[in-house]
Amino acid sequence: MMARTKRSRRSYGAGEWGRNRVRIFPDPKTGNFQIEWREDGRRRCRSLGHRDWPSAKKQADEFAAGFVGPDLNGKQEAEPEPLKLGELFDIYGEEVTPTKGWKSRRYDRTATRMFLRFFGRNRDPATLSQRDWDRFIRERRAGRIGPSGRPVSDRMVEYDLKFLIAVLNWAARSRDEQGRLLLDRNPLKGLRKPTEKNPTRVVLTEEEYRALLEVSGRLDWRFRVALVLAHETGHRIGAICQLRWSDISFEGGTILWRAEHDKSGHEHVTPVTGEALAALEEAWRRNPGPGEAPLMPAPKSPSKCMGSALAQGWWVRAERLAGLEPKPGRGWHSLRRKFASDLMDQPLKVLCELGGWKTAKTVLQCYQKADEGQLRKALEARRRSRD
Repeated sequence: MMARTKRSRRSYGAGEWGRNRVRIFPDPKTGNFQIEWREDGRRRCRSLGHRDWPSAKKQADEFAAGFVGPDLNGKQEAEPEPLKLGELFDIYGEEVTPTKGWKSRRYDRTATRMFLRFFGRNRDPATLSQRDWDRFIRERRAGRIGPSGRPVSDRMVEYDLKFLIAVLNWAARSRDEQGRLLLDRNPLKGLRKPTEKNPTRVVLTEEEYRALLEVSGRLDWRFRVALVLAHETGHRIGAICQLRWSDISFEGGTILWRAEHDKSGHEHVTPVTGEALAALEEAWRRNPGPGEAPLMPAPKSPSKCMGSALAQGWWVRAERLAGLEPKPGRGWHSLRRKFASDLMDQPLKVLCELGGWKTAKTVLQCYQKADEGQLRKALEARRRSRD
């Protein structure tokens, strides 16, 4: 006995859920009716090749009753080959990676090569499982895979797995030209990623900043300007390098931080300190230009903004000139942490607006670090309040 059927102007269903359920619906692109069913737990879909509603309903009833098979009157269409992991990463690299910043694009390419070497280009992504997940974590930690060939921290492993999950989630939401999902589901969704228990987040000290500032003029005027702006505004070096003169208001004493150059896409305006304003005036004397001219141009391409890779190279040289002992994690981002820690007494809302953070949670978890002086001051205030 046939189960109840559902009729509407847009779709028609026949059969029983979980057993022989069949549905027909019009293709929004061609108008031809599509028939959809489940086979071995996977969703199958095929075009009927016509727009005849009564014929489409009859075919759905016959299919559900078992009178005809998936060939639908003997016209068997070739089952599409499952998307290979290499093809999936190639599509992601062509459509998604180019929308990211240069550091993220470089990482995407490196991580793609690593995952394809580990899992294989011809691997069906739907077959990835907990065993593959655990095996990758073990091998990556030990340094047996990856570009460096050295053991890495759980933080790096977590970063790699976040990229893999992002690719699979994207595939589970994206469709091909025939309207089929690239991937029915993310097979690794919900698996637990390793986390660094005590991540190293270096905060640049005032003494280290003064030492770098003292030698900055021996490198390049752009390095000195970038160093002061990073210290006084608390913004990322990538956003600082992308500043243009149209973003600067000398009259108002403000800087516009554009959304396209902000990691979180947060466009905002911040006031500047006297030190930052002096650095901007120095940059104007060195490189005056029209509104869209870069504040700090690339040495070999004056019409383009200098890259953060150049700024990183100057940082390393400045550390050597200043006589600072090498310290993992000390870099441009340590200035952003210093900014957040220096303003710890300010309301979090004010700090987030000044530094361009979208949420206070990020500031508390990753940027602010109380020093011994602040801790002793808090204890002394407690003692006085009790007295």
